This record gives sequence, structure tokens and C-alpha cells, in this order.
Amino acid sequence: MTATILKVMEGGVSSVSLPSYNFPLAVDSPAKAKPGQKIEIRGFATRVDKEDGKVTVRIDGGGLVTVDADSITNVSATSRVSVRQ
Repeated sequence: MTATILKVMEGGVSSVSLPSYNFPLAVDSPAKAKPGQKIEIRGFATRVDKEDGKVTVRIDGGGLVTVDADSITNVSATSRVSVRQ
């Protein structure tokens, strides 16, 4: 997902805005981050609601956000579950 930095705070954290998510989100800032800059947010989909067109994502570094499926910019198929035989 692409987020826009709203405010850079002390301690290497930024407040960001995600498309279709109505609340600011605190994430680790890249070096030399500036308000208005676009950054990529990564995470794992935990729930997909095809009927409503929503995806719940566990953001790397913490937090769950539910956004429109159109907000997801890069998808790769990975499995975090190991299968025992």
C-alpha cells in the first residue's frame, strides 16, 4: 500500500494516511522522511471480504487496518504456515 506521511515525530516514527482508511497510522519512518512524501507500507492480508471489496492487512511493525481492495498495490503469494507431512 502507498501511504502519505502527514507528520514526522520524534523517535523515528511518522503519522501516515492510507487511502480508504479514515484514521492516521503511526509507522517507522524512513531516513530523512518529510511530510507529503509517499512511502510503501507492507504487511500480510489476514482477511479478504470480496463482497464488500475490503482487505484487512496486518502491517509490518504492528496494527491491523481494513482498506478497500483497490488500495493494495503489490500482491505476492506467500504462505506463513508450514505444512507438516
